[in-house]
Amino acid sequence: MVFEEYDFGEYLYERDHWIVFLAPNQSNLGTCVVALKRDEKFLGNLRKDEWEEMLRIISEIEDAVKKEFGATMFNWGVLLNSFYRQNTPPPHLHWHFIPRYRGKVTVNGETFDDPFFGYMRPRPPKRISRETFLEIGKRIRRRIKI
Repeated sequence: MVFEEYDFGEYLYERDHWIVFLAPNQSNLGTCVVALKRDEKFLGNLRKDEWEEMLRIISEIEDAVKKEFGATMFNWGVLLNSFYRQNTPPPHLHWHFIPRYRGKVTVNGETFDDPFFGYMRPRPPKRISRETFLEIGKRIRRRIKI
């Protein structure tokens, strides 16, 4: 499966069935996308081994982001709406991992906050340096046994 057309973000790591990316929008520090390696549109069509591996990845990423950045809690979602707009790539099953923070966190001199903690409100993309973006990925990756 080729993922370039999907803009899921920067490659972090992969397992047998899933690839983990650091999402381009870091308005919530540590936001990731976890994409299924095979072509699939529907969550209900996942196989048992794919679910089991996803449970491992959930645990890995939550643990890494909690230890590295002090996330308070995590939201997970499968949101395929944008694939049904015009001029988009075909739908592909992926998860959004969105850490949430009760307080501010500073990484590489850049401050991240979560002004809507406790609510699900869209956040505009946060502009951060490429250096900080790569540092976030490095810090998540170092906590995961690959």
